[in-house]
Amino acid sequence: MVFGVALLVAVLLSGLAARTVLSTSLLFLVGGVLVSDGFLDLIHITPDSEIVSVTADLALFAVLFTDGMHVSFPKLRANWRTPARALGLGMPLAFLGMALITHYLVGLDWTTSLLVGAVLAPTDPVFASAIVGRKEVPAKLRQLLNVESGINDGLALPVVLILITAAGPTSGHAEADLGKIALELVLGLVFGVMLPFVVIELVRFRHLGAEPKLQPLLPLGVGVILYATCHLTHANPYLAAFSAGAVLTARSPQAQEAFEPLGEALAELAKFAALLVFGALLTPQLFGDLSFGGYVAVVLAIVLIRPASLLLSLLGTSFTRQEKLVAAWFGPKGFASVVYGLLVLQAGIPQGEGAFTLIAVCIAFSIVAHSSTDVPIARLFHVEDLAGPPGRIPAPRAVKETDHVGT
Repeated sequence: MVFGVALLVAVLLSGLAARTVLSTSLLFLVGGVLVSDGFLDLIHITPDSEIVSVTADLALFAVLFTDGMHVSFPKLRANWRTPARALGLGMPLAFLGMALITHYLVGLDWTTSLLVGAVLAPTDPVFASAIVGRKEVPAKLRQLLNVESGINDGLALPVVLILITAAGPTSGHAEADLGKIALELVLGLVFGVMLPFVVIELVRFRHLGAEPKLQPLLPLGVGVILYATCHLTHANPYLAAFSAGAVLTARSPQAQEAFEPLGEALAELAKFAALLVFGALLTPQLFGDLSFGGYVAVVLAIVLIRPASLLLSLLGTSFTRQEKLVAAWFGPKGFASVVYGLLVLQAGIPQGEGAFTLIAVCIAFSIVAHSSTDVPIARLFHVEDLAGPPGRIPAPRAVKETDHVGT
């Protein structure tokens, strides 16, 4: 009932949200807070509730699967240097910077502080899409944010798992645990590449193929089978999801085009459900458990650590000053950090609860700050409308990440 009402309200206000600082993501987050313990007391959810891990897991899988479909290998080959800078230099700097302020301002030990830094280092593909999808923003900036937010989740995951192993109660078996982590990552990559590859090859048989109205269900079937396979074999589902989406697009652009409307709708639904559940975790008690130093660390993570690290990584690039500042600011925390934070909480780490509280508050502040600034940021740019002069055919969704529409 709560989700249905929140969904209806969000849809009715979505037109207003597209023109103002209001956002549908923020509506669901606030809705979750209002119905939680300590406010209206309509739903009772704790961090160890199964619904929390399930909704966050499904949302991240769905978002990474659809986000992988936006990866263009030809574009990456032509413009790989700037995303590589953001991932290879900006992300490690953000990771280390967050670990430093966590250790000195919050008082967590070094291993747990590094773990917090790894959890909060990736940016979120869901909230980055709020600005990536706006045509007012230059294409190279959209591509940077899209590639960075889509890939950094997978890059952070091994580090998170290794640090959980080092900080957890089973740290004495670190070598065996690291081998298990490596196997899960390799299996995720293998399944994510092989399953869509085999399915697309099957479609090319003369007597096989989907009729037009069922074509969107082909990638959906791949995603469902992949999700189940990963959970049955303990392969990493997030690496599998992103790689499967990228392989599907590379092998069959037609499948990607057919699935895009359905995929984005399903990803939005999963995102909204996870936001509502996450919002229900943000009780007054959780905010009260964070120390003053923790709040200072949260503010610094959003307004200093991410901006400074990305600005350093973009030195010497062709980006304008305005583009660098926008890229530096728009580094929201989200579902990947929620899922990784839950892993920290459930791992039995001595300082795990304190780490999770810091992570949860930081994500909440980031969602509010970034989801309410995408429209004003987009309006800073004055670029030619892709619709062109009267009589010209508007650009379809499939080419939304290009500079100009071919004539």
